[in-house]
Amino acid sequence: MKEYKYKINGNPYNVVIKDVQDNIAQVEVNGTPYKVELDRPVSVAPKIIKRPAAAPKTESGNPVIAPKATKKEGIKSPLPGIILDIKVKEGDKVKKGQTVIILEAMKMENNINAHKDGKVTAINVKNGDSVLEGTDLVIIE
Repeated sequence: MKEYKYKINGNPYNVVIKDVQDNIAQVEVNGTPYKVELDRPVSVAPKIIKRPAAAPKTESGNPVIAPKATKKEGIKSPLPGIILDIKVKEGDKVKKGQTVIILEAMKMENNINAHKDGKVTAINVKNGDSVLEGTDLVIIE
């Protein structure tokens, strides 16, 4: 069942298509039912349900266990501004709350701190870059 709202010449119409079989559609317009004959039958493709493949197994028959994924998370810029200083390098270990970048925004210097303990895997900005709010500045793994 699909519902549509139209406005024709300023008049609102609420159209509900209830059922379609071959070339006849059961339609309701503003609460009044109609049978609409289409110029050709409507074909509805059957839904294909895919079943998941069996889990991969080792030679001994045990299921393969994927290594635990490490979460990489970016430190995002809280507001638009200009990068004044980068306090870390790639490969550095950082602690939650440690200042990693100094961002100038609205004539103020803002310390951008690490949101978790981890290792810096990427620095996506350099001194003097202008950044928008939400930009990933530093990636911590």
